[in-house]
Amino acid sequence: MNNRSKAHLALLGANLFYGAGFTVAKHIMPRLIQPLGFIFIRVSVVMVLFWMSYVGSKKFRTPIEKKDWPKLVLGGIFGVALNQMLFFLGLNLTFPIHASLIMMSTPLLITIISLFVLRERLKAEKSVGLLLGIGGAILLMSAGKELTMTGNSALGDLFVFLNAASYAIYLVMIKPLMHRYRPIIVIRWVFFFGFLFVLPFGWPQFHAINWNVFTPGDYLSVAFIVICVTFFTYLWNVYALQHLPPSTAGAYIYLQPIFAAIISVLVTGEQLTWVKLLATILIFVGVYLVNFGLKRKTTNE
Repeated sequence: MNNRSKAHLALLGANLFYGAGFTVAKHIMPRLIQPLGFIFIRVSVVMVLFWMSYVGSKKFRTPIEKKDWPKLVLGGIFGVALNQMLFFLGLNLTFPIHASLIMMSTPLLITIISLFVLRERLKAEKSVGLLLGIGGAILLMSAGKELTMTGNSALGDLFVFLNAASYAIYLVMIKPLMHRYRPIIVIRWVFFFGFLFVLPFGWPQFHAINWNVFTPGDYLSVAFIVICVTFFTYLWNVYALQHLPPSTAGAYIYLQPIFAAIISVLVTGEQLTWVKLLATILIFVGVYLVNFGLKRKTTNE
């Protein structure tokens, strides 16, 4: 299996965990943990896990060039602190399926940013793929209104959208560093700076957690969010960015509402309708066009 295929599998796995994370996080938050306290747990634990790779491993001790430090600091702000805090603040106010649908704006934002920053060319097939994916997301949103819009979640929706914008900036900004350093080197510094920015906001809510009321299932839910939805997803995303453009990584976000809907069916008993199935098909076709385009036969004359 070549590196590009592994990168696609990494993105698929990362977004599967993201899709599951919507429902799992809502199971804990705000019933047991407030949003910023949850983010403090995620960032602090995962930062330690990434930095553990530093101990006794000389190949991961590549020095950082002076010109790259500002990018790492900004990566910590946009890719960890703002990204995670805005998302959990938004998810706390809105609903899992709705939050996953709002995230569909990320690929479009990535494509727009990449046009100016990385000088990426927007081919016709990629444009069609983005439109199909957005069309599928709109169908899912309209089909899920009765589940996700039962309350006033406008502020939560805004936070999730700002999170999508922050994540898009992070993916485009961090891409050049993937060519100069190992992914684990980049991500450990990104999480270190992200932790510094999260610390003053998350510590008060973390300190207020009453761990005595947690059940074993609650602990497993927290562990899943920290290890799977944070540690593995960040690691797999930075690996994918070594071999694929940011717009491709962003396109996989189209799969999140599919995974979120499947998990919602299994956990809450939500029914699948023909509208949601049609939206799923549109999303898959959109992802395919963005990633692979249309294969054309060539003839030798």
